[in-house]
Amino acid sequence: MVRNIYQGGLLPVYQNKNYRILWTANFAAYISRAMQMTLLAWFVLITTNSAWLVGLIGFFTSLPMFLLGLAGGILADSFDRKKLLLITQVSNSVSVAMIIGLLYFDQANYWFAYLSALVMGTSWALDMPSRRSLIHDFMGHDRVTSAIALDSMGMSASLGIGGSLAGVLINLVGIPGAHVVALSFNLLAITLIYNLHVPATIPVSNYISTIIPDLVSGFKYVANNSILLAVITITVIANVLLFPYMLMVPVIARDVLEVGPALMGILQSTAGIGSICGAILIASFTRISHHGWIFVSGTLLAFIALILFSKSTYYGYSLAVLFFVGMGVSGFGAMQSSITVLVSRVNMRGKSLGVVSLAIGSGPFGSLLVGWLAESIDPGSALNILALTGIILVSLVLLLTPTIRQKTRQDIEI
Repeated sequence: MVRNIYQGGLLPVYQNKNYRILWTANFAAYISRAMQMTLLAWFVLITTNSAWLVGLIGFFTSLPMFLLGLAGGILADSFDRKKLLLITQVSNSVSVAMIIGLLYFDQANYWFAYLSALVMGTSWALDMPSRRSLIHDFMGHDRVTSAIALDSMGMSASLGIGGSLAGVLINLVGIPGAHVVALSFNLLAITLIYNLHVPATIPVSNYISTIIPDLVSGFKYVANNSILLAVITITVIANVLLFPYMLMVPVIARDVLEVGPALMGILQSTAGIGSICGAILIASFTRISHHGWIFVSGTLLAFIALILFSKSTYYGYSLAVLFFVGMGVSGFGAMQSSITVLVSRVNMRGKSLGVVSLAIGSGPFGSLLVGWLAESIDPGSALNILALTGIILVSLVLLLTPTIRQKTRQDIEI
């Protein structure tokens, strides 16, 4: 397997200089984002002692993806992608810097965390399709699956590194100092993106005049493609019922497992480690033909492991099952974008990714739901209910959409 990983999967990918720069920039940005999520959630928790208000962090982070996700896809097809990444990264950096100032001068209220989460989510919504479209531009059809798997591995690793780093830094330098480190990762990402060599796309003036038709065409294209429609449906299910679990980890760590911020950060990092292992496994295959099976199986594995986590009262056991949550998430994340770019026509790739972003934007409703259930019942029961519902719904999609189980067919038409 090791030989396959380097010779058939990762080594050819890393030989592309532009991809190496983009991957490193994405990795730095992902770490900063993971740190911010952890820091904001912990700040709200210790300030309010409310699982509901902690859940709102996820709501405000994901809301822009719901409102602007498709617009981000149109921008990916129409705007200078390098400039877009720079604009969004700088905007997020300014937001982090403002939070640092407010915290250092003891002027921050818990609702400031929601404003910061909103800016971070807006940046993510507008630039995520461009990040994934650039991967295809640099690597082409033959290497895109390994390249996206490697990028997903970086995203997964960032959850572990960012979450654990944030937890340790809270103990060492406090929440303001930890935000300074998060800002430094953002600045590193900006520097790397500036050094990318990306050809210009359609001028902005052309984008403005076609935004409404592009929105409509993106929806129609996905609606008429059964594989893309299944990917979108499962993406909505996962973002509403699976990923909100991350917001409850600080609450469960403190109130159920009775650990502090450092061990809470390690708990969050375990899922990231599982995702890294899963992504390496996916990238080790020189050729994947049934992307849909990996996509669905990974999603179901994550839901099953989440049920086990929801019932755990032991820290060590929680670490173990979160590892398998991460393993499942790696299959979901890598295949989600891979399937989308492979089965979409070239001129519809960004718009299709934009619809995926819109589906990811369903996350705020899951954040509200898990926060409400955790406040009404308890965090563990809330996660258990969501995971069981997710398993049922994903199984129905698998049953009703035979094309997601078939060999992936690439659409190379313009």
